[in-house]
Amino acid sequence: MARHSHRTQRSSPRNDRSNHRGAGNRRRLSQNFLADPGTARWVVRLAGVAPGDLVVEVGPGDGAVTRFLAPRARQVIAHELDPRLAQRLAARYRDPALGVRVVHGDFTRARPPREPFSVVGNIPYSRTADIVRWCLEAPRLTSATLVTQLEYARKRTGAYGRWSRLTVLTWPWWSWRLAGRIGRDRFRPVPRVDAGVLVLRRRAEPLVPWERGDEYRRMVELGFGGVGGSLSASLRRGYPAARVAAALRQAGATPGTPVGLVSPEQWLEVFRALAG
Repeated sequence: MARHSHRTQRSSPRNDRSNHRGAGNRRRLSQNFLADPGTARWVVRLAGVAPGDLVVEVGPGDGAVTRFLAPRARQVIAHELDPRLAQRLAARYRDPALGVRVVHGDFTRARPPREPFSVVGNIPYSRTADIVRWCLEAPRLTSATLVTQLEYARKRTGAYGRWSRLTVLTWPWWSWRLAGRIGRDRFRPVPRVDAGVLVLRRRAEPLVPWERGDEYRRMVELGFGGVGGSLSASLRRGYPAARVAAALRQAGATPGTPVGLVSPEQWLEVFRALAG
């Protein structure tokens, strides 16, 4: 009996290699799993999932968020890149009545559904930019609730009074909101920084008509593409100086205001003034 107990406490070389591979995969895929069920439930609640909804989950990992999504949604399509985790999750949800389909593969290479859907996920930090880009380009996406690095969410939602180019470019069609903060101690393994819940939501009515979208985007690219740093100097490369000055006054921005300190609402006012 004692000999059996001793053997079960030791790790075999095969198990050691398996554990090492698992840890290596987590580092390579920047996986930090939510270890607090209450936080996972809160993320799903923020997403506002309804019984008739189709939800695409990014990076389900060990299913911490999936377990709360499945009872709320009509169907969950869970994209997992780690083959070991995908196989384990698929086995757990093999019953079609549970409404979860597990897809092993890179989410950013998947075709978006052709019907309205939302995205929810505790996403790999190293793939944040690619995942957000996929969401913004998906024609039928209604919203995305993403657990990201806190600093990324802050930069995209106007923290410190600064606004990113991506946020301004997409503002007429998407709202960006930092819905909350998650302490790093809620994850395993524990990451170096806290997380934020970033919520992207498609506007029911665009703030700029679709037919003028390219014109708006060209103006924003011009504004962010200047050398001097001020919005006034940048826009004068493409518009008469007097019109630029009048547009900035209408938007409540001084001529020397740096581009990053101009809010999305001010950009919209400037566009309306310049476009006529």
